[in-house]
Amino acid sequence: MAAPREPNSRLRDAIDAAGCTYDALAKDVRRIAAENGEMLQTNKAAISHWTNGVRRPTGRTGQYLAEALSRRVGRTITQTELGLQQAESTGDAEPDPVIAATDLGRADVERRRFLAIATFTTAGVAMPLAYDHEAAARMLRARTGTTLVGTEDVEVVRQITAAFSAADERLGGGHGLTTVTAYLADTAAPMLRARFPTEALRRAAYGAVAELAYLAGWKHHDLGQEGAAQRYYQVGYQLACEADPRGHAAWMMRALAHQALSLKQPHHCVDLAEAALSRGTGKVDGQTEALLHITHARAYAATGEKPPAARALLAAEDALLREDGPQPSYSRVSGPAAGTVASHTARTLTDLADHIGTEQQHRDALTRWDPAKYKRVHALTYADLGDSLAAQARADEAVATWTLALTLMEGMTSDRTRKAITSLSPTLAVYQRRGVPGAAELARRAREALT
Repeated sequence: MAAPREPNSRLRDAIDAAGCTYDALAKDVRRIAAENGEMLQTNKAAISHWTNGVRRPTGRTGQYLAEALSRRVGRTITQTELGLQQAESTGDAEPDPVIAATDLGRADVERRRFLAIATFTTAGVAMPLAYDHEAAARMLRARTGTTLVGTEDVEVVRQITAAFSAADERLGGGHGLTTVTAYLADTAAPMLRARFPTEALRRAAYGAVAELAYLAGWKHHDLGQEGAAQRYYQVGYQLACEADPRGHAAWMMRALAHQALSLKQPHHCVDLAEAALSRGTGKVDGQTEALLHITHARAYAATGEKPPAARALLAAEDALLREDGPQPSYSRVSGPAAGTVASHTARTLTDLADHIGTEQQHRDALTRWDPAKYKRVHALTYADLGDSLAAQARADEAVATWTLALTLMEGMTSDRTRKAITSLSPTLAVYQRRGVPGAAELARRAREALT
């Protein structure tokens, strides 16, 4: 006979803290389920069974229960806190982006194992294609918090995001990660449960938190923690849907596709890039649209589709020439659009084996980035430029260019820079046997950098 389950003390304590009866809580659960198009028969007996450990909520009922208690106490309560969901089992995207952002941030701060071992999945790339934004929006809009959020609250989130983005470029993704994720969990995400005086400010708040979630994902990506990065990007997409389901959501779809392309996992990337363009075209400025087109080009090139890749490159160039409005902050985070387009054009041409074109685009990109403000971008671009020179059998120039890259990478906490350094070893070994000037010294410096 199976051993009886232990009472769920976490759930019982949460209900006591909320100061409600089982009957009242059951009514809340039924009402929230109805808001989401689901009719439940939850009653006080069901609540009792859950607290006593006799049964567990099934389907989405656990989400409704967590939402009901969150509304009563005025802060985010997660299923994990209620003992209804183990952190290690949260592989699927949490439908409530506020809860998801809170959970991820806390998991980072508390060094929870599930986030540390999270793996990137190709299925996760396609998450936006099946996401039910309307269901999430109904739940989010039903909240009536007591705290009033003002313009300054939102602006502070943006300022903090901008400050840590700038530091990230100079010092790498490992700098300030815990601070960023703690702020996301403890301040930024909870802000979204408050009241907003206008719909415009509400959207701005969701947009600001979406940008912060993107930064957290980007920092994980730079550290090579791709599963965690993908989780944050998914949350950023969910939040962006509330802020701007056209432009900002399209940008976050681009982020998910770019991560997959950087990992050489192009599955779903063409579909995702096309969906992003479908949403964003005509709704965003030319600079932002150019960045969507260049992602489309990279996706096509990664799957060996040369003609559509070439057409997408031309579309990116055309969009870049438009001057039809200010570029939003969410797409400015990657730096000057012209530099980003040049950089990703180079990567597209690399996949198409056009090494001369790749070199030209990398050199163009270097002229468009402020070397002090975008130190890591310059370092990685020099590394890629060296690769294109090596592919053209220009060994002396490759060594000189890689030496510049290595100098810029000093002091950075970045897995991407480490991978770039590691990738030099096979070619440098060949160059040393050939007696290429500077190859032995560069190989020595590379080994020191890695240790």
